[in-house]
Formats: sequence, structure tokens, C-alpha cells
Amino acid sequence: MKQGLSLRVSQHLALTPQLQQSIRLLQLSTLELGQEVEQMLDENPFLDRQDEAAEREAFGLEVADAPVSLGDAVSEFESEKVAKNIDEISDEGVFSLKNKPESAADDRGPASDDAGPGGTEGADGVDGADWSGDGTVDMRADDSEWGGEAPARGTGASDGDDTVSAIDLAQAHISLQDHLHRQALGLRLNAEEQAALYALIESLDENGYLADPLADLAASFEPGDPQDPEVQERRETTEQVLRTALGWLQSMDPPGVGARDVAECLRLQIQEMRNTPAARAAMAICEQPLELMARRDVRKLSTACGLEEALVREALALIVRLEPRPGRRFANLEGQVVVPDVLVTRVGRGFKVQLNPEVMPRLRVHDVYANAMREGRGAKGADGGGMQQRLQEARWFIKNIQQRFDTILRVSSAIVERQRNFFMHGELAMRPLVLREIADELGLHESTISRVTTAKYMATPFGTYELKYFFGSSLGTETGGNASSTAVRALIKQLVAGEDPKKPLSDNALSDMLKEQGIECARRTVAKYREALKIAPASLRKAL
Repeated sequence: MKQGLSLRVSQHLALTPQLQQSIRLLQLSTLELGQEVEQMLDENPFLDRQDEAAEREAFGLEVADAPVSLGDAVSEFESEKVAKNIDEISDEGVFSLKNKPESAADDRGPASDDAGPGGTEGADGVDGADWSGDGTVDMRADDSEWGGEAPARGTGASDGDDTVSAIDLAQAHISLQDHLHRQALGLRLNAEEQAALYALIESLDENGYLADPLADLAASFEPGDPQDPEVQERRETTEQVLRTALGWLQSMDPPGVGARDVAECLRLQIQEMRNTPAARAAMAICEQPLELMARRDVRKLSTACGLEEALVREALALIVRLEPRPGRRFANLEGQVVVPDVLVTRVGRGFKVQLNPEVMPRLRVHDVYANAMREGRGAKGADGGGMQQRLQEARWFIKNIQQRFDTILRVSSAIVERQRNFFMHGELAMRPLVLREIADELGLHESTISRVTTAKYMATPFGTYELKYFFGSSLGTETGGNASSTAVRALIKQLVAGEDPKKPLSDNALSDMLKEQGIECARRTVAKYREALKIAPASLRKAL
């Protein structure tokens, strides 16, 4: 075999740690970005947040030494009373609450001090990443804080302000469990029933339903071999106590709480009403299969219940006014609020696109540590090289965050320019738009546009939308043009809103009406768009 030397030229793409971090930061949501920033602040000593100093008047001694308000005193008294009752029940009750099933309330613990996922890896998730860059440690112009217009991040309350006003107490969120526990304090129950009632309340889901059977709850409170006669007897006794406590729970506010299914929830609410013929008919209808009620099949319900069709219609109208999710009004909607990344406002005849300063972190390289590195640039050794790498890592992190927001702003500006009619007239004026159009205009790749438009939101004069909302496929028209699928869905929603409740529009009728307006849309496409809009079929929209 003859040996020889040869040259070969090839190209390959190498993802540096800087590029990997830039790509990852680009696809993070606002919440995930905040966690990433907190983790970097904990790991990198050169990274610092510029916090504005609070005014003396807001954190004065007069405020810090203010007396406890009456609302706080009442809340503290109730909390101590509940805790005392629970401790007594646990010691004297039939079963110990220490063995109660896990619930949402039990899982609530002290907030973790870690703002993001922990670990000893670098920000890019790879150990030993080379962040050395050019190796310099001098202070640069870009080492100053970034995001100067962004307000300092805070909790929204003064650290020394312990007073709570009556308005704050009224606006404080009360969970379903808290609401029920307060009612339980006014009941005259023995220790066994109090313990059982507490366990049932903590076992409710967010809708107010008791998903776990009483037998399973009893088994969780009385562990052991189910074949053992003593264990079986204890479980039967515990189940009986739970059944008694369930009666107390289902008599509380809101009506229907503690139900095991939708039918029982409706029956509990009907029991709270006056004993009228319509209420009795509604109770009989709830005993029938729910499919008949969902389809509003008046004839079959009339035959099954032995009632007149007019009375069945009146009973169905009564059932429609009931609440199938008793815990709905106690849901905490504060955590579901979407914070927009981009703000679009009307300015004269045009629109102003700007980043939301509330989501922009204010970061800078720590001046003291950076100056120390500059003065000790001649220091050698593993520690010196590692600190230089950390300094360069902090600089790249700030640059990548700045590049992330710059890219979001560029893409958002291009979307506003392409969808100008939407911002002037609403969703009916939406035009077809695909990712490639924005990518070609900005000189970026489609994957970059996809990352930018995912989990990023824009506040518009018509509401807050995800950036992906402004992209949609096109449907052909009789004139040879194209109509956006978003605009077609909005048109379908408008047609359904203006229909006759006694004669709702079917999918075929909606398809024909769209064709009359020059939009070619098949019945199956109409059905797909209707389901995406969460609009019920015509049979379920028909008024009784």
C-alpha cells in the first residue's frame, strides 16, 4: 500500500458558545429570559444590575414603624385559629391529616431562592466553553449599563411598608380552599368531621370538583394490607366519616362545590332553587345521559323523562344558566396576564413601534471587578484566565440580550408595515403573510423569524397578540387575489355573531355566504376554522 499526502478544502459551520447563547436567548419567552438573567447574575460576578435608589420618603422610619392595620390583625387571628383547630384534629381525629393526599395547597412552599435552573455549567449549558474573545480586560464603552430606559425591577411594594389598606385586602386573591375553610370555621363539627372536611377541601381541583373517590381517599388515610380485616374496618369507618363531611361540603358556597361529576354539580345547584315545575324537570333531565342534554335533543328528553316538550325547553333554559365549574370565579388570573414585548401606538397617520421597557433587563459589567482585572492584567495562572473568561462571558451576555431585543424590534416593525391595514381597521383587514416574506426583507433565515415570533407578544390598539398571529395562509378569491385565513376566521366569527339564534347558520351555509363575498372556502375548511374559534355546531347554538 502506497502512502501519500493530499490537500482537501471543505467548509463546515461551527457554533461557538457566543452563537449558541444568542440563538437560545432569541427563542426564550419573557419569563424564561428573566430566569436566565437571574441565573447569570448568580453565577457571574462581573454581571451586575443597575438598580435605582429608592427615595427616602418611600422607605422612611415613619412608614417602617407604622402599626399593624385591623385587617392584618383579623387575618392573623383567623390563621392562628385555623392552625390550632387543625393541630387538635390531627391529635384527636379518627385519621391523621399528616397522611392526607397531596394537593395544590400542600405543594405551596416557600419560594426558592434560585431564580432559574441551577447547575455549575456556563450560560450556554456546556462546561469549559471558550468565552475568551480577544483576551482584553480593559473597560469598554459597551461595558456600561444596557437598557437605560427600563425601570428597575422590583416587587411593586416598599420593603419597609408593612401596612395594608382596606382596598388592598379587598383586592387580595382568595382561593377556593380559603373561601371554604372560612365557612368551615362557622360549622359545629366534632374533631372527626372537621378533619374529614379539611381533607376534602384540600382534595378539590381548580374547578371545585372532588376527582378522587371516597374509597381511595380513605385508603390513603389508612395504609396497610386491604385484605387485613382491621385495616378494612378502619377504612370503612373513615369512608363513612368522609361521606358525612362531603354532605357538609356540598352545602357550602359556591353551589355545586364538591361534586364528583357535571351531572351532580348541576343537581346540587338545582336543589338550591325554588321547587318549581321547571326545577323538577331540570332535575329529571340531569338524571339522563349528558349527551342528550348537550345535543339539546328535546324529543328524546321529553320521552325519557315523560314530560312535555315545552317544559323540557324551559328546564333546559334553566340548566344553561347554571355554573358547571363552581371554582371558576376563584381562579387566580393574575399569573395568566400576558406582558407584551412590543408596544404599537398610533401616532398621527402612522404607527410607533417600540420595545416594552418593563421586560428589558438593565445589565452592565461590574465596574469594581472589571477595574480590578484591568489593574491585574499581568497576573498569570488558572484563576486569572478563568476570571478573564468570566468577564468576556458577561460582555457577550449583554450583547446577546441587546441583539435579541433589536431583532424582535426589527421583525415587529416589518410586521406592522406589512399588516398596516390590520392596525387601522382590525382583523378583517388582515392580509396573507408567511415567514419567508419577513425573512427576505430583513435578510434573516426563516428559522430566526420563527424563533422571534414564538412566545413574543405585541400590544396593539385592538388587543395583545402573539407575533405568530399576524402570519396566515392565503385563500383564493374570485378576483384572483388572496384572502388571509385570519381574516376569514374573523369573518366567520362575525357571521355567526349576527345569525338568528332560532335558525343558526350551518357550515354549508357559512361556506355559501363566503362564496357570495368572493372567498373560496370549502365546508370542511369552514368547520376547521369554526372549531379553532371554539364555536359550537349549529345544532348546539340553536336557541330553545
